[in-house]
Amino acid sequence: MKYIYKNHIKKILLLTDSFQSLTQRIFVELEENGYDVSIEFDINSDLTKEAVELFQPDLIIAPYLKSAIPKEIFEKVLCWIVHPGIKGDRGPSSLDYAILNEEKIWGVTIIEASMDWDAGDIWASFEFPMRFAKKSSIYRNEVSDCAIKGIFSALEKLQYGILPEPLDYTKPEIKGKWNPYLKQDQRKIHWEKDLTKTILKKIYASDGFPGVLEEIEDKKIYLFNAFEEKQLLKEFKNRKPGEFLAKRDHAILRKTLDGAIWIQTMKLKKDLPTLKLPSCYVIPEIAEKIPEIKIGFSKEEGTFQEIYYVIEENIGYLYFNFYNGAMSREQCEKLKNAYLELKNKKIDVIVLMGGEDFFSNGIHLNIIENSKSPALESWNNILKMDDLCEVIIKDIEHITISVFRGNAGAGGCYLALSCDFILARKGIILNPHYKSMGNLYGSEFWTYLLPKRVSKENIKKIIDLRLPISTKKAKELGFIDKEIEGDVNNFEENIKVYIKKFIKSIDYNTFLFNKKKQREEDESQKPLQDYKNEELEQLKKNFFGFDPSYHIARYYFVYKIRNFRTPLYLAKHRRIKEFV
Repeated sequence: MKYIYKNHIKKILLLTDSFQSLTQRIFVELEENGYDVSIEFDINSDLTKEAVELFQPDLIIAPYLKSAIPKEIFEKVLCWIVHPGIKGDRGPSSLDYAILNEEKIWGVTIIEASMDWDAGDIWASFEFPMRFAKKSSIYRNEVSDCAIKGIFSALEKLQYGILPEPLDYTKPEIKGKWNPYLKQDQRKIHWEKDLTKTILKKIYASDGFPGVLEEIEDKKIYLFNAFEEKQLLKEFKNRKPGEFLAKRDHAILRKTLDGAIWIQTMKLKKDLPTLKLPSCYVIPEIAEKIPEIKIGFSKEEGTFQEIYYVIEENIGYLYFNFYNGAMSREQCEKLKNAYLELKNKKIDVIVLMGGEDFFSNGIHLNIIENSKSPALESWNNILKMDDLCEVIIKDIEHITISVFRGNAGAGGCYLALSCDFILARKGIILNPHYKSMGNLYGSEFWTYLLPKRVSKENIKKIIDLRLPISTKKAKELGFIDKEIEGDVNNFEENIKVYIKKFIKSIDYNTFLFNKKKQREEDESQKPLQDYKNEELEQLKKNFFGFDPSYHIARYYFVYKIRNFRTPLYLAKHRRIKEFV
């Protein structure tokens, strides 16, 4: 090793394939702890070497890479790989194997970069109990939490001069092993012999990427996001495994050997890039032939419900579990209708619970891109988001609360701000800005809602910096009211206990009287319609104007096209060079 371990680390470069959820979490946590952090996308080795020369980091952390760090870099600068596996686990499909093998315990290991893939010295390792859940959910929750613990544990070791542990497979505690890339042959579903749990495992292990490859009606299609059906089994008892049975909310129900599963999302395999879309969009010829089984908004156990509510005592909890947090105009309309139905129940409080992994990320960019006129679909989608927000803002008959159980971005953040109070699970990430999507202006009444909570100076920081913020920072800015502790397994219970105590501390009648009075005063000073019209006027330029930035950015985002450079708002080390 050509470098000497530094006890004092100040400058950290995050080297990553993209600015995804784990990278964002590491970025905000390191910055909050006083480190000088910059980000470089791993586009090619020459640009990576240039980034190292420009920033001169004390440490490089790689949260998410698809290629190895060049030897010239890891021999010069200490490099840590954040690997989603237990000690000794190696290979690019770590979580995939863990799910398929039904591992009870899994982990995250901080590994020093070396010539051999994932075989460097171990700086830290933390384990967690495995849930039976989608790979992407485990990654955003347990992996993210353990990665943060591992990084700060490793930094502490550096500070005190504690050396890393060499990888030694003769030690009994090293239980991991090398696993090659998990191929589609290993993910393949055998409908005639695979049980429901086996099929779910295969789809869970492939969620996010790459999906499970199927051939349907001479089309090659990737499957994502599956749910077990337990309610309708008698109705389809005599149908053959693999048969398509019904549809709901654009998901498709398919028979298994011992039951049935809903498949919510699919993606065509073609030579050109394709989009992940709701299943009925991908195989319309099948969707047209099968019946639609509708469902109400009240929670029904054992079946697929995108939107549902649960009433406990005088509180209504409204859940909306949209894939990747994206909300189409149809979903916005349904959520509005669910809210209006819940509003008419004998309750005092309405809580927006969002989904487990995402609260909301705003408009549905994939459906927009897939439409005949993306500009018009963007416009219609925003109008429906605005309608939903307006119903909540104008609700003066209930105390309203938003709960960020999972990450949120853009319009999803301002949907939450439509409520009286905003709570968040500690550790989730918020992106309350629009500009990274081609300088999109945004709507959802953000020009009305944000100034009610955040100072002018901080509004500019939130909107213009285009960076993620932690729940701690969001609380400091006034964007949320409180962080609540809890992991993905116990947070829902924790938040309900907190909300019940919190509501008891409020004089309900006085609160509603003041809420109504404030709404009337706000309306008299400047009607909500004026805020909406002003925002939409700016959005017209984004959608229908001469500047194509939004359409280009959306295209790159939905088709996962690699950046040709790291954006300057992330790569602080390149800002001076760009403007010399």
